Amino acid sequence: MENVRTFKYVDYLWDEEKASSFGDDQVALFLYRSNILGADLRITNYGGGNTSCKTIEKDPLTNEEVEVMWVKGSGGDIGTLTRKGIAGLYTERLRNLKNVYEGLADEDRMVGLFNHCIFDLDSKAPSIDTPLHGLLPFKHIDHLHPDALIAVAAAKDSEAITKEIWGDTMGWVPWQKPGFDLGLQLEKCLNDNPGIRGIVLGSHGLFTWGDTSYECYINSLEVIETASDYINKKIAENGQVFGGQKVESLPAEERKAKAAQIMPLLRGLASSENRMVGHFTDSDVVLEYINSNDLERLAPLGTSCPDHFLRTKIQPLILTLDKNEDLSDSKVILEKLNPLFQQYRKEYKEYYETCKHQNSPAMRDPNPVIIIYPGVGMFSFSKDKQTTRVASEFYVNAINVMRGAEAISEYTSLPRQEAFDIEYWLLEEAKLQRMPKEKPLSRKIAIVTGAGGGIGQAIADKMVAEGAVVVFTDLDQKAVESVTEKYSKDQAIAVQCDVTSDEAIARAFNETVLAFGGVDIIVHSAGLAISKSLEETTLQDWDLLENVLVKGQFLMSKFGVEVIRKQGLGGNIVNIASKNGLVAGPNNVAYGTAKAAQQHMTRLLAAELAGDKIRVNVVNPDGVIVGSKIWEGKWAEGRAKANGISVEDLPAFYAKRNLLNEIILPEDIANGVFACVAILDKTTGNIINVDGGMANAFPR
Repeated sequence: MENVRTFKYVDYLWDEEKASSFGDDQVALFLYRSNILGADLRITNYGGGNTSCKTIEKDPLTNEEVEVMWVKGSGGDIGTLTRKGIAGLYTERLRNLKNVYEGLADEDRMVGLFNHCIFDLDSKAPSIDTPLHGLLPFKHIDHLHPDALIAVAAAKDSEAITKEIWGDTMGWVPWQKPGFDLGLQLEKCLNDNPGIRGIVLGSHGLFTWGDTSYECYINSLEVIETASDYINKKIAENGQVFGGQKVESLPAEERKAKAAQIMPLLRGLASSENRMVGHFTDSDVVLEYINSNDLERLAPLGTSCPDHFLRTKIQPLILTLDKNEDLSDSKVILEKLNPLFQQYRKEYKEYYETCKHQNSPAMRDPNPVIIIYPGVGMFSFSKDKQTTRVASEFYVNAINVMRGAEAISEYTSLPRQEAFDIEYWLLEEAKLQRMPKEKPLSRKIAIVTGAGGGIGQAIADKMVAEGAVVVFTDLDQKAVESVTEKYSKDQAIAVQCDVTSDEAIARAFNETVLAFGGVDIIVHSAGLAISKSLEETTLQDWDLLENVLVKGQFLMSKFGVEVIRKQGLGGNIVNIASKNGLVAGPNNVAYGTAKAAQQHMTRLLAAELAGDKIRVNVVNPDGVIVGSKIWEGKWAEGRAKANGISVEDLPAFYAKRNLLNEIILPEDIANGVFACVAILDKTTGNIINVDGGMANAFPR
């Protein structure tokens, strides 16, 4: 019979049937517990906290039974943790490190010694928190960062409040930077208070445990539930949070409209040193905080939990714009925003210079990660969508912590020096240096039309593969949703868009901006082909080709350039035309004319936009039969008729007629686009033929 527990403030996700499928595999049960704990953002956020279990294994060197601790490795995430992400260490060896530990100045050396305790040679690098688990005797341990517990931990008089909530059943240790010494403090707290069910870490988080994975899970949930209930009763007693409301939010649609207007400006300013990707949120939790009387008091204090400020910076930037500010004149708004960013960078530099040590890493990007616009919402900017989304989520955690701590007594943050020593810890710097090299299009935002299949899909897929975040657009909503299913929302989104409609294109760019912060790369690949003689070509044929190919390109450029100019970062426009824009042939008057118009518009825009560092180029495909939607209709019949062959013979015909005798694939066109945006960085107004070599299409 499955044990089902009811909790009000956290999700009970334990599935007895699934857990039973793991049998007595304690490592599998520890991983299962980790994943369901990580699924609830109120319990711990992405990459935050760590979990462990201890098992008895046979030592491969002595054949004797030894205790092994399995713990989340460095840089992992408990919500997605797998066997590959954990470290296995000899518990006794880890505890014997107490014999060589020489105090707080020895912390960094101790991390290196963890490697001498490795049992499992396939282990992930052990994290700095490894001794916190190893010096405690319990079989299963959770170290979590629940909002409610950090609220208790960050409240003034935290130790007394812990006692009030849990009596003698919970221990408490004051703030201590993570490391071996904190492990010793936990061990001492347990020895001084035998029988406790967990320990509150001042300004930091929670340790809980159990003899089985399930008991550990339930213990963690019960402790969090108790703290949550205490806080909510305090809020009810107080009658308000954050000192009450100061600013009334704009209606939801107006908030999003304001965000879409200002986000490219914010992105440009936040990218003064490194290009950033954005995220926007206007959730109720965020609005309650950013519209409150206490915002200007609390925000400068900074966050308390190390996992929070490592991702959000120590404090946010608050915009002084009125929620009803007219944002239509970018120049005027930039004049108001620039001083705010300059002051933030100045204060961050002062923080660095005041707190730095002789061996501190060089100062990192001084721009804000979190930006608050009262009445509108909260923005975050970081190197990619996942990182900026997670930063936003962590600041929401920080808001919840401040909310709870203020309800309990008074919120307290870490002293600036303590925060700096975490942010610029050499071990954190080493972790950053181990990060994989960024891909060529990392930090770039692309929008691709006609991405529901064929050439457009291949281009959009290539953009994602090379590190960009991409908006796939297409007239066919089902098709574009289908081709983005394989990606997370942090990599790509699908947007239905009719490129002949200015309203639809404006909406597509607004969705792009709200999702990612702006745009850097615009690829107009939407198209169709009609092959008819002059007398057979109707006005409807003509208008359709001109609207999709030429008008669509014009509108994509017009609306896209407006966004790119706001950012001040330059950009790329690549238009997919055709060999037929250069070569005169029969039965092609409408299509060839439209493609020639695309090519010349590209040259005109290249000349006009060069001053904004916006490069505009053309890629000319030819004979892309395999995988191209164009060849699914009457175009194939028309081209077969014009060349005096059957439709079935078209692939071989087109492959043989180019100089290289190569079949041209959608992926080849995608490579041409990639070359334009990532390699040929001093090229504009150019035509790149991807056709295997067609002498009559050589530009001249």
